[in-house]
Amino acid sequence: MADRKAFVVGISGASSSGKTTLARLLRDVFPNTFILHEDDFYKPETELPSKEGLLDWDCAESISIPDMRRALVHIREHGTFPPFVDSKEDQNSVGKCPVSDAAIAAAKAKVAEWASPGQPGHSILHSPSSPLRICVLDGFLLYSPELEDGGIPELLDTKLFLLVSRERATQRRERRDGYVTLEGFWTDPPGYVDKIVWPNYVASHAGFFEGGDVEGKLNEQVLKEKGIEVQAGQGLDVDMETTFSWAVDTLMKRLEEFGGKR
Repeated sequence: MADRKAFVVGISGASSSGKTTLARLLRDVFPNTFILHEDDFYKPETELPSKEGLLDWDCAESISIPDMRRALVHIREHGTFPPFVDSKEDQNSVGKCPVSDAAIAAAKAKVAEWASPGQPGHSILHSPSSPLRICVLDGFLLYSPELEDGGIPELLDTKLFLLVSRERATQRRERRDGYVTLEGFWTDPPGYVDKIVWPNYVASHAGFFEGGDVEGKLNEQVLKEKGIEVQAGQGLDVDMETTFSWAVDTLMKRLEEFGGKR
């Protein structure tokens, strides 16, 4: 791992579970961090499949998995944002940040102390010979069977999975204005969450839950085998401030483990 230039963090979960919000928060508190979005790899609208008479943006067939893998390989080898990726995702609004300024400031101070000279994070992130950058990849399908077959999870050093109830995800998704796309702008038609978004989430993630109930009990054995970390025992709709604190602590711990192997 001595030649690795970047540590890649995966953040996945249902649409509107808070992935992009968390990714942006982590980028703001960890030094030398940038974001790659699964949405950067959508195929052209003319190539998307249809379901229930609607374009299906929420399935693996809508994503160019080989291009995503190529981008991740580049990031791990060079530690830079892939020059061949044209990102539209940061043009999308995620609304007002649900984490207080005080909590963000506390997280920044915590990470800064951890990364200061003489502390565990310093030799990892600020090594004169091989400084490490952090890439946060967010996407709703990162741990799905299709992306697993495409070799995506194996390129992620840490895998975080956010839980959300159907009710909360639907509320958040329907509050959004829409999404910037290669062709222009997409707005969900009526019933899109019920017909496309939520059924696709269930189909791709049922195996992570006992009995396939994505609002029920986690199958912790499966998650452990896949190396996926989740806030177990806290319910579905954990507030973002708690999730942010958990993610910061988890990332520091995993970076220390990674640094010990370099």
